[in-house]
Amino acid sequence: MKKVLIVDDEQSILILLAYNLEKEGYEVTQASDGREGYELALNQSFDFIILDLMLPSMDGMDICKSLRREKIDTPILMLTAKDDELEKIIGLELGADDYMTKPFSPREVIARMKAILRRTKKEDRSSTNGDIEKGAEVTVAAPIVEEKVVIGEVVIFPELYEVHVKGISIDITPKEFELLLYMAQRANRILSREQLLNAIWNFDYAGETRIVDVHISHLREKIEEDTKNPQYIKTVRGFGYKFEEPK
Repeated sequence: MKKVLIVDDEQSILILLAYNLEKEGYEVTQASDGREGYELALNQSFDFIILDLMLPSMDGMDICKSLRREKIDTPILMLTAKDDELEKIIGLELGADDYMTKPFSPREVIARMKAILRRTKKEDRSSTNGDIEKGAEVTVAAPIVEEKVVIGEVVIFPELYEVHVKGISIDITPKEFELLLYMAQRANRILSREQLLNAIWNFDYAGETRIVDVHISHLREKIEEDTKNPQYIKTVRGFGYKFEEPK
């Protein structure tokens, strides 16, 4: 069971993230004070840290910088209420692995966390392989065959959080990925905006179906050749959308 430390002074966020992470099978430790969170991260072993920027007694920037100075390389996802590009850059330069702005969906946080864990695990494996001396006996694990969803020339890799269109990997946000995968797994079924909203955004944007339309528009820009005449994501007027293979 992977261990996650959440450091945030907003009790509602601690409860929400802890609940969703525990549902996914993670062991969660919480801290609402910066100094407390730093001491926990310094003295205990965690697989991942979710760290708020603005904290009492010691802010997220100082925590991140101090942990990296102590050679604690646990992946860190920083959270902030400020949508400030400069702070994002500073946080990443101090050693954070990624950055998210509040408000956010718990599912998006978990998706981002899983992507970071996969990336850092691959980097660790690559580094280890590079240190093996010549002539040493090496046991190579059998490759894991990733499941994939194929619709036309769109290929979705659920475990890798990757999407390929015509053999080329596209840049896609975690939320766009979740939406695309959900629709592709239900290909040829009409899905209402409310159904998509509830499935992907849960209760975070209750009633705000406009966010579905915005993400559908972004997906079309990434997978359709002609967004005005989409072949994959079809609009069903008065109801919602349908994902289908081009004829």
